[in-house]
Amino acid sequence: MRKWHRWLSVFFAVVLLWIAVTGVLSQIVPLLGKGEGPREHASATGAPAFVCPPDYTCRPKPKAGDPRALVGLLHHLHSGESLGPAGVVIATLAGFAMVFFSFSGLWLYIQMWRNRKDRGLSPRWFWK
Repeated sequence: MRKWHRWLSVFFAVVLLWIAVTGVLSQIVPLLGKGEGPREHASATGAPAFVCPPDYTCRPKPKAGDPRALVGLLHHLHSGESLGPAGVVIATLAGFAMVFFSFSGLWLYIQMWRNRKDRGLSPRWFWK
């Protein structure tokens, strides 16, 4: 298990780092926007000129210079859509790799914990 964990991490480290950074940015950027939200915008303009169909989410477009305008770009970078079908496949494989790393890392940690206990050492956290 350790060998698989180590070798797969070599190949997926850069992709997972990219996905993590763009995911964090896509959550932080909307918080930086000081513009008005959809409801404030709608109430400020009076009667709506357009009635949104029930199955759609209608939001006003962000104004120029608003950091929230980057969210669409960040989503495409995060999902791999910017690189076409190959990018989506790579991002999906990276998602599966992250699930594997989570389970295998936990399993490796449990094995180290048990090994420490079997040697008669107190099973404690390894970073202390």
